[in-house]
Amino acid sequence: MMKVQMQTINQKIAVEYLKFFYPPLRNEITQLSVQDNFAGIMQATVNYLKKLLQESKISIIAHHLKLMDSIYKNGDSYVRTMIENLFVRSFESFKKHAKIQHWKLLYQYMPVSFQIIYNEQQKQDMIYFGK
Repeated sequence: MMKVQMQTINQKIAVEYLKFFYPPLRNEITQLSVQDNFAGIMQATVNYLKKLLQESKISIIAHHLKLMDSIYKNGDSYVRTMIENLFVRSFESFKKHAKIQHWKLLYQYMPVSFQIIYNEQQKQDMIYFGK
């Protein structure tokens, strides 16, 4: 069996994946992509997941984390940086706003790559900000 190498995901390809992965955000993602606002698209996905967290929809959030991880793993340096600095960085806010048992479940479902990035961010925050 031949192994097919996946194409590197740039910003434009990532936008198309995100439109597919987040149907409720499709119009917003389309508007933001026309404005070339990838950071805004990342923030829209974070806001959507926070809403799901308020509704205690942990398994749906876990599914979206896996989908974002697939974009991250195949993303170019820009896409990876944006996911690290906006998407993964938002996990601290998730932790603050989630019930403790929900956060533990979310962390458990979190792809290992995101756990590593999140933990590294926490260490850096301790060093630089003492928090």
